[in-house]
Order: sequence, then C-alpha cells, then structure tokens
Amino acid sequence: MDRKALAAAFPVTIPVLMGYLAIGIAFGFMLQSIGYNFIWAFFMSLTIYAGSGQYLGVSLLSSCAALGTVALMTLIINFRHLVYGLSMLEKFRGMGLRKFYMIFSLTDETYALLSSVQAPVGVNPRNFYFSIALLDQSYWILGSVIGALAGALLPIDTTGIDFAMTALFVVIAVEQWESYKSHLPAVLGAATTLVSLLLVGKSNMLLPALGVIVLALLLLRDRLDDPGVPASAGKEAGTC
Repeated sequence: MDRKALAAAFPVTIPVLMGYLAIGIAFGFMLQSIGYNFIWAFFMSLTIYAGSGQYLGVSLLSSCAALGTVALMTLIINFRHLVYGLSMLEKFRGMGLRKFYMIFSLTDETYALLSSVQAPVGVNPRNFYFSIALLDQSYWILGSVIGALAGALLPIDTTGIDFAMTALFVVIAVEQWESYKSHLPAVLGAATTLVSLLLVGKSNMLLPALGVIVLALLLLRDRLDDPGVPASAGKEAGTC
C-alpha cells in the first residue's frame, strides 16, 4: 500500500466516512432486527458492497424471496452502475489487477469522488484512486458492523431507518450539481425519470428510465466530455 497516496486520499474521503457510518449503522440495525448478526453484516459488506442493494437484501431475506427474484431485483436496483461505470474506463486503464477491485467497489459515493478530485502533486494517481476506493469500503464495513453490534445490544424499532440511504443520495446529487459546470446530465436524468413515472407508474418506471438515460448519455457523450470538468478544477486552472 502506498502510504503517501493513502494519506492524501483520507481527507478527501471524510464526507463519505460520515455518510457511510450513518447509513452503514442503519443497515446493521436492520439486518440484526431480522436475525442476522454482525458476522453477516461484515461479510455482506465485504463481498456485496452495494448500499441500496444491501438495504433491499434485508427485505428479501426477511421475506424468504426466491433466488430468481433476488437476481432480478438486484439487477434492477444496480442497473444504474452501467451509466457511470463506462465513464471510468479511461481512468482505470493501466491499474492492472486492481482494476477489477475498482470496478467492484464503484459505488455512487466513490464515483462522485473519483470523477471530481485530482491526485495531489507528487502522488501517483492510480494509487490515489485505489486508496479512495479502499477507504470508502472500509467505512461501509465499519458502519455495518457497528450497527449490527449496537442492534444486538439496543433493540430499537427500525421503521423508517432506511430513509438514511435516500438522504445520502440527495446530498450526493446536490454536491455534484454544485461541483460541475454542466447540469445537463442531472436535468436529463430528472426529466427522464419524471416522464417514466408519469407514463408507466412508480412500480415499473425504473428500468425504462435507466434505459433511456443510458442511451441519451451515450449519444451525448462527446458533448458532455468537456463540460463535465468539475467547476473547482476550472477555478484551480485559472489561478495557475
């Protein structure tokens, strides 16, 4: 492990640390409430590592869902990863075997960081990106285990606790809106989702909305490449 890259990545990941501890603890509470202890929380967060997917997993486990249902629901809820995963291909180039971990660990929050931060001068960019991904997952695992342990010691009503995930998504969306010059992707996503909701209803709107968004982003990729530079990067470049 490159300690210099790890030290540079830690301050950048502090917002994710705060968020992942909160929603990880909420997940741990929920998992414990249906009879799965901290060991299950640890291994789910280590091997699955999908915040909203793990929240869904609690519901699927509690209802003894069939394997086919689990597979379909997981595909639906994680389909969005195809949208932003494509934009990371160039950034992950040359990372060797670590590229597979980078793909696995590309959560919404990690993507938000990787797409908006630059490695400090003197720090290897690939090691920096890898450190961000590794730290983010460690925060999620820590929060999950703490939540499960706390849930065993302090049984509470977990009704509504899953809203912590929604709140974090809102924070990410606001941060991305403020960080980037172009708001076209956000507006496109919101408009497509709203149209899909109105046309097919809330029960079936996710896949059509995501499919249209993916297609639109692919068609508009050349137009979005330049405006996609973070606003903060532009300010820094202007001061050099």
